[in-house]
Amino acid sequence: MPNNLSDEAPVAGLYESLITHRLAERMKQLDSAGWHSIEASVGTESAPHVLSRHIGATVRRVLQGLTPTEQVMAANHILESLNTIEGAAEWVDLVTDGPRQLLAVAEQEAPGVYAIRPATPLSETALITNSPEDPSLGFELRSELATADRVDLLCAFVKWHGLRVLEKSLSSARERGIPIRVLTTTYIGATERRALDRLVRDFGAEVKVNYELRSTRLHAKAWLFRRDSGFDTAYVGSSNLSKAALLDGLEWNVRLSSVATPSVIRKFEATFDAYWSEPAFESYDPDRDAQRLDDALSRAGGSGRPGSTSITLSGLEVRPYPHQRDMLERLEVERTVHDRHRNLLVAATGTGKTVMAALDYKRLRQTLGRDPRLLFVAHRKEILEQSLRVYQNVLIDANFGELLFSGEIPSRWTHVFASVQSLTTQALDRIAPDHFDVIVIDEFHHGTSPTYRKIVDHFQPRELLGLTATPERMDGLNIQDEFFDGRIAAEMRLWEALENELLSPFHYFGVTDNTDMSAVTWKRGAYDSTALSNLFTGNDARARLVVQAVKDKVTDPDSMRALGFCVSVAHAHFMADFFRRAGLNAVALSGETPAHDRKAALDDLRS
Repeated sequence: MPNNLSDEAPVAGLYESLITHRLAERMKQLDSAGWHSIEASVGTESAPHVLSRHIGATVRRVLQGLTPTEQVMAANHILESLNTIEGAAEWVDLVTDGPRQLLAVAEQEAPGVYAIRPATPLSETALITNSPEDPSLGFELRSELATADRVDLLCAFVKWHGLRVLEKSLSSARERGIPIRVLTTTYIGATERRALDRLVRDFGAEVKVNYELRSTRLHAKAWLFRRDSGFDTAYVGSSNLSKAALLDGLEWNVRLSSVATPSVIRKFEATFDAYWSEPAFESYDPDRDAQRLDDALSRAGGSGRPGSTSITLSGLEVRPYPHQRDMLERLEVERTVHDRHRNLLVAATGTGKTVMAALDYKRLRQTLGRDPRLLFVAHRKEILEQSLRVYQNVLIDANFGELLFSGEIPSRWTHVFASVQSLTTQALDRIAPDHFDVIVIDEFHHGTSPTYRKIVDHFQPRELLGLTATPERMDGLNIQDEFFDGRIAAEMRLWEALENELLSPFHYFGVTDNTDMSAVTWKRGAYDSTALSNLFTGNDARARLVVQAVKDKVTDPDSMRALGFCVSVAHAHFMADFFRRAGLNAVALSGETPAHDRKAALDDLRS
């Protein structure tokens, strides 16, 4: 029992003891001896639990010294004393001689009905460690399955031999029509597909899988056994559904009870239901999803084909992540429900804007029943080439698309990936305004600039889709109002992406310097770039602070891979040189950098 300050030598530390008359007297003695007691009122919602816990502990100590007959008499005497409280008679129920317990209610009398039951009483909690003196988790789960009316399982991975431990109990549960729900993942490739196949086919379970590879969404291992009698139980701990975890592994699992821990059981149920309804967990059908699961497990386990990614030309269908599917559905609503065909999609960098655009084009193909002519516009050749590969992978067509960029001229003009610079006034004059059915413009926040606006104004596509991560402009112009009637069809901002674990979280550190910027002109929402470049370029003191900050904040600066953004080309070359002089490998890139040098630098950064 926790220390209640009744000892002669008090122990300093945290307490949570109900203040009784004896404890109040002891606290006075301590205060007079120079100790300091800190107390607070019990919250209104917590008071019934705190008071009943104190009464229960006291009654338990008193009953332990009595015979069973005396225990029943004492219990009834206590209960009868509550009758003096107004309204208490409704809840006071005296105990019969014995005392005895109702263990089950069967629909018919038959030998062995409900003979199997967990070793741990349904109303109690316990810590199960698979030690020799404890019942194994496997034994307890078999008993729970034999008596439950509904079963929920949440675990990171499911193994074939783990099912073998429970197969008779699972078969019996199916024969009784017991619904079983299972949530699992492809985490580290540990799940075995044939185990999930058997759960669905042989045991009638509903299985949902989280295929997410970029973040581990589920580490919990837990079972919930619901009973129509109200005596629910649950197990939460370290055991996945594997043979070792259920029988003799060094695993710790806490057994919960709706009698002993009702609020925890309620939270378990609510949380499981919330996970079950999340789009990230997708229903698994062995006949439909076996190949997809095999590939996901292979990639998660690091045994995928060399160079393979989640988007390939292997013949596998590219599927959107849940957040992408949601955004594509909202985009479809804008078109089909609201008849809006100029739409803006806002998504944080790294959440797959181009993949969504390609999947959207694929769906338009199916909707229109033909191959619509496509124009994809971006401002750099690298982005165009990368986007072209994405469309080819999504459409499973290595011959899809042509580039229009500095000397590369399309021959078919049906699916064109063009740079903004190549779409000059002369080039636009040679293309009919309605030639392209679908136009996708990347980095649409540039849409108000003359080079982009002339493209938007020239064409009259069936569908216009703008892509951007940052629709807000420093000059105050609003691209939603300018081109999309003030609307954003679908969006996933940076903070939402971070909250949903779609992107790596970041730490932001500010570096203080004494650079005097009072003479730098501020205009159109930003500092004058030329003046800013003149101030920063050649400023060794400021550059020294930047290098020092890197060394202070980065564990191993020599092995880091990083991007540094500068205010001008001259400033970039100055900083790269300063980093090199400080012993850190660095290279400056700009629009003036030759293509092969830029590619080599990017390849070095990735490697």
